[in-house]
Amino acid sequence: MKNALTYAICAATSLLCGPATAADPTITTYREMCDASASVALDADHFVVADDEMNVLRVYRRGQPSSVSQVDLSKFLDTKPDKESDLEGAARVGNTIFWISSHGTNSEGKVQDRRRRFFATEVVPGSSPPTVRPVGKSYSKLVENLAKLTHYKLGEAATKPPKTFGALNIEGLADGGGGKLYIGFRNPVPGNKALIIPLLNPTELIDENPKVREKAEASFGNPIELDLKGRGIRSIERVGSTYLIVAGPIDGKGDFKLFRWSGKETGEDLELVDTSLKGLSPEAMFAISETGEVQILSDDGTFPVGGGECKDAPRTEQSFRSVILKP
Repeated sequence: MKNALTYAICAATSLLCGPATAADPTITTYREMCDASASVALDADHFVVADDEMNVLRVYRRGQPSSVSQVDLSKFLDTKPDKESDLEGAARVGNTIFWISSHGTNSEGKVQDRRRRFFATEVVPGSSPPTVRPVGKSYSKLVENLAKLTHYKLGEAATKPPKTFGALNIEGLADGGGGKLYIGFRNPVPGNKALIIPLLNPTELIDENPKVREKAEASFGNPIELDLKGRGIRSIERVGSTYLIVAGPIDGKGDFKLFRWSGKETGEDLELVDTSLKGLSPEAMFAISETGEVQILSDDGTFPVGGGECKDAPRTEQSFRSVILKP
């Protein structure tokens, strides 16, 4: 009852209710979108959010319900304004923010090229409030490259509806250190374990120089399998020297848990964080600099609004929920 009451008060006032303890997170809402699917911090007060239902990034100030700016990526990603690339993961490395789409099919199992995008933005120097702009070019051959990891049959997986067992569905991206990124998979879960594949050359793939880009092919490190008790990765974030992972079901039928991982590629040293994510559909997470806190965003596309689902409501009636934790 306490969480429900807190949510009602926060939603009504549209104010951040403050940092939560790990065991009892409070909830706040932000407007203009439902499907918060990837996010990173821009500075101590602002964060940028991707929507998996449209190719527009929104920048928010923490505690302010409406966005302070938007960045339309449709032209850059070569998609129609009303079509989405299913953006699902983001990782900031210095001033560069890498983004990745699901690389899966649509819900009916149809392969769509626009859902196969890996690209980057940069924080615009001196911008106030901070914002981002695209850099380089987007890369669309990641599935072809992943298919060469024959043990996981990811080429075949990429032809299945994303929430079916053994399909391909990317939802996590994190700074792996040393210039590499960790790609986190919601699906598949080989041997009932969550899959991470290190991407060793992300900068090369998005290089603006066509001579470099034409020769570029994704290079991968050794795959990592984590025992998240049958769950896939919904978000992964580097926090100091370790990683926090939001783990959830591949099909939406199950609970979400927060894990801490040491970063050891053997998959060892996993710790379940004592916190409640009940009632949320967490799909985005980022560290709040120098606080020890993380902010988790809920993908509320199916949350009930006006007798239907949030993602089908008018933009003015859409919102997503957020919690701040100090795990």
